[in-house]
Amino acid sequence: MRIQKVLNNNVVIALDETGAETVLMGRGLAFGRRAGDDAPEARIEKRFTLHTGQLSDRFQQLLTSIPLSHFLLAERIIDRAKHMLGVTLSDSIYVTLPDHISAALERQRQGIVLENPLLWDIRQFYPEEYQAGCMAVDTIREQTGVSFPEDEAGFIAMHFVNAVVGGELPAVYDMTCLLRQVCALVRTHCGAEPDTGSIDFYRFVAHLKFLARRIAAGESYGNRDADLLPAVQRKYPASFACAQAVCDTIRRDKGFDAGKNELLCLTLHIARITGE
Repeated sequence: MRIQKVLNNNVVIALDETGAETVLMGRGLAFGRRAGDDAPEARIEKRFTLHTGQLSDRFQQLLTSIPLSHFLLAERIIDRAKHMLGVTLSDSIYVTLPDHISAALERQRQGIVLENPLLWDIRQFYPEEYQAGCMAVDTIREQTGVSFPEDEAGFIAMHFVNAVVGGELPAVYDMTCLLRQVCALVRTHCGAEPDTGSIDFYRFVAHLKFLARRIAAGESYGNRDADLLPAVQRKYPASFACAQAVCDTIRRDKGFDAGKNELLCLTLHIARITGE
């Protein structure tokens, strides 16, 4: 492949067989070479093709600002996480996670420890991604000798959540805060502590994640099943009151009218997890 740009001694930008811009990596790959030269195949260790132009630009900037070893460590973690989670991750993870890991290693070197205020929520709402975060912390310790606290596993887990959802990290934090708020309302209104290991709780959280996406997109379920509400309200009065409080809170804080169909769905989910 023909080199288009040399980023440093270990990284170049080249065009692949289809004409797509590709990042090539390898120890000493670009040593003594310049744009227009052929990339030595024997030295190519990794190759990446990102499909969004803006993302590709950010990727190139990242590779000139962090050590190659940090990127390769993050790439190893991402590969393991894909197998653990069994999902396709957004290309953005190749920018956000290496950047985060590199910054976290630098903070640790300086003795700066950040507390994760959402750690409990992350463990409850994103158990698979949290386990991937724990795996990442273990991998970092094995490869670098640096031991991170559990808070860091939570921070890394949020990058996986973001890459699965396909949003931006601040939006994912907003979603997590919504999940926390709703679960607090369930405890307050129903006086019950849900079994967070149950399949009903898993389904409830999955529903809330989609609700958060609909809020962000401004898409309501509407009122098509409104005629069922009176019967559901009579059967599950506490759960209905809790669901109504959730919808009122969303309307007040987000300016979003969830609709009667959402009220119905929330009532049924809450009834299941509280055993009403």
